[in-house]
Amino acid sequence: MHKEEPIIQVKGVSKKYVIRHENAPYKTIREAIINAVKAPINLIKNNGGLPKKETFWALKDITFDVNKGEAVGIIGRNGAGKTTLLKILSRITELTEGRITLRGRVASLLEVGTGFHPELTGSENIYLNGSVLGMTKKEINSKFDEIVEFSGVKKFLDTPVKRYSSGMYVRLAFAVAAHLEPEILLVDEVLSVGDVEFQKKCLGKMKDVSEGGRTVLFVSHNMGAIQNLCERCILLEDGKVRTIGKTNEIIEEYLNTSLDISNTPLVHRKEQKKSEFMFISIGFQDFKGQKLDYLSSGEDVSIVLDYLCKDINSKLRNVQITYDITRMGEPFVMLDTEYSKNFETVPAKGRIICNILKLPLMPGYYSIHIRSYSNGIITNHLMDAATFYVKEGPFFESGRMPKDFEARILVEHYWELDKKTKRTGEGDYRGNKRPTKSRKNW
Repeated sequence: MHKEEPIIQVKGVSKKYVIRHENAPYKTIREAIINAVKAPINLIKNNGGLPKKETFWALKDITFDVNKGEAVGIIGRNGAGKTTLLKILSRITELTEGRITLRGRVASLLEVGTGFHPELTGSENIYLNGSVLGMTKKEINSKFDEIVEFSGVKKFLDTPVKRYSSGMYVRLAFAVAAHLEPEILLVDEVLSVGDVEFQKKCLGKMKDVSEGGRTVLFVSHNMGAIQNLCERCILLEDGKVRTIGKTNEIIEEYLNTSLDISNTPLVHRKEQKKSEFMFISIGFQDFKGQKLDYLSSGEDVSIVLDYLCKDINSKLRNVQITYDITRMGEPFVMLDTEYSKNFETVPAKGRIICNILKLPLMPGYYSIHIRSYSNGIITNHLMDAATFYVKEGPFFESGRMPKDFEARILVEHYWELDKKTKRTGEGDYRGNKRPTKSRKNW
């Protein structure tokens, strides 16, 4: 039996940019005159006075295949080449080397404004975009009402899109791209412009598109969205493919390599150079004071924060510490002294310990952000201060754990069968009278 060819084939694709370093423009007439006098000398000194050039490879030797009906995530740090790759696939940007084969119509949503004419109305842009995708007027007419309903901008269909807010722009642009039935849908981080409700709506639509046999390439920093939509993932690093594989495995590799800065002393982080309350280091240990390289679900653990006040002679008052623990970019747990007791005063240099009984986190990689306040005023805020790994542990007596898709956190709980329970016509399971109101009014 003949195997169906991939709908997207990318072979050895590279993209080179030439960066020119030119002298700063003249600010005054005097500077212009002086530079004009110096120009002949500079021509000799600077090899003809031509601006210096630097070659930058945004992408280098990218190769992968995508099969029909697949939803594939593309992740990586800022500057890894994700958007450049989608622009090349969309034919917005020319490649330098390599070859791309696309077997189907492509619709893309890369940034606000892509594919829309600002002077045309929302209604006119639906037809314009559809025509660009190769749709006939009859095909666009059949989908028009669905597009308008999904976008939620019916009131403004006769308004030029240049007057739309960024959120309205994205709503209409995504609605057009998803409903005009392209074989390939390319979506960049642009969905983050919309509100939470619309983002969920878009993710649901992309899932429907993929399950309907069409292909989705999705770039996002939201690891939760990538995980929910994509079975396979591509990790880009410095313009090259680092790994391709199952989404969960690739996300864990990405978080482990790109966020793991726990071995770097926090005092060297540039973000907190001007903070009056410096975070020196953060680590994890058990209740006996032994350092932990990884944590286990259900174990007792302490988060240890070493700090230093910028003014060694000062004593900060009413100090509040907050830890935000996230996984794949989504908040999971917040630990805050405000929920127990803030420190009335702290010495200029010291250690603050947060003790957690029976760690309730599922296995996986997590990131921790730190905030500090004094008298209600923020004194420091450090994102991704550390990452840590939680492995399976004896949280439950049975030793068994839920699967990753079944739970987000673990809750200690007990079950029992009350043998004294009686079931009567007028009583509940404990023999008490039921409410006289109907069940729907309880």
